[in-house]
Amino acid sequence: MTRPRPRPVPTRPPGRTDHRRTDPRRPAATTAARPPTRPLRTPPQPPPHPTELFTERLLLVLSGQKPVHWAARHIAHTAFDDLTRLAELAPLNVNGRRPTIHRIGHYEPRPGVYEVFARIGTGPALRALAFRLHLGEDQRWRCTAVEVGAPPP
Repeated sequence: MTRPRPRPVPTRPPGRTDHRRTDPRRPAATTAARPPTRPLRTPPQPPPHPTELFTERLLLVLSGQKPVHWAARHIAHTAFDDLTRLAELAPLNVNGRRPTIHRIGHYEPRPGVYEVFARIGTGPALRALAFRLHLGEDQRWRCTAVEVGAPPP
């Protein structure tokens, strides 16, 4: 069995008791030394809720900013057909302005299923977006239904 060796004691150069910087190329500081400031760290944020992620995905597709196949792996078969039909109409693209999400809400009829509704600002009007999410056996969320409210008359 070996014994731990004692740690060496650090030694300072002899004759120097002032530990402040003495660089002749720099002027001496006239004020008291301030501790260095560290950048503020933001606390880690929780991951976004699946309803928020899917609202943004559907918004990008329905406004014509992304193609339908961009979200294909997150959409179930029948909902993909509905989304393709809706995307051709570009219901959330008004005068080339980007739509904005005003509010997202959801209802959970049973565990692993969300019915989501969102208010989308399209220019001067608000539109409704509704969709349903199912949690698959592979623990991935998939959209199974999509609807967009008709524009106001």
